[in-house]
Amino acid sequence: MKTTLLLSLVTALTALSSGPAHAADTRCYEMRIYYAAPGKLDALNSRFRDHTCKLFEKHGMENIGYWLPMTNTENKLVYLLAYPSREHREKSWKEFGADPDWQKAWKESEKDGKLVNKAESIFLAATDFSPAIKPAAAAPRVFELRTYTASSGNLPSLLARFRDHTVKLFEKYGMTNFGYWTPTEKKDGAGEKLIYLLAHKSTAAAAEAFKAFRDDPAWIAARKASEEKAGGSLTVQDGVKSEFLAPTDYSPTK
Repeated sequence: MKTTLLLSLVTALTALSSGPAHAADTRCYEMRIYYAAPGKLDALNSRFRDHTCKLFEKHGMENIGYWLPMTNTENKLVYLLAYPSREHREKSWKEFGADPDWQKAWKESEKDGKLVNKAESIFLAATDFSPAIKPAAAAPRVFELRTYTASSGNLPSLLARFRDHTVKLFEKYGMTNFGYWTPTEKKDGAGEKLIYLLAHKSTAAAAEAFKAFRDDPAWIAARKASEEKAGGSLTVQDGVKSEFLAPTDYSPTK
């Protein structure tokens, strides 16, 4: 009897450990980038802090995080929202735009001029190897937004390399995998790009971690094997972009 119970326990634990870490994430994500008018970035942040974020939540949008580039020559605000679906997103934004509280806050904030010169929107889907994406606050840290453009036909191979090797090696060297996505619309690089967010203790820690990562024999072997199979680099020339971001004081992710 004891042996039978022990075997049953081992079987159950094995099933749990071998199962997926979390259910498939089918949410619609949207990364929005606002370019504030000259001298208006503080006012834009105030509007989000005091009004916009709460109204987003009121209308069923999930605030994941808000960031400012650490070198912010373009007066940018970068933020990430999540919705149950694209249809839900359209409904939520329509209701948000018509909300009297938003109309009042918008008009009052722009009585001396508009706050945003340009807005960009990128719709995203979480990859199957992304960790569970949710707001999270930790010790002071910086975030790194990285965008990879795959060489022709090689996005599946690039994703496989991240899934099987890269994300584990990032963790090995103290980098926090926050989220991994692919664009869903052609104009944003659907079928060509991988966009992801890492968190580091500092920019210096990021540089040190990436150096150790690139020197790791396991990474060197994985990169060599994947490129030999593909017949060349998995990314186009200059196809890796990086931008360091600092969370805003009102961001749910810090």
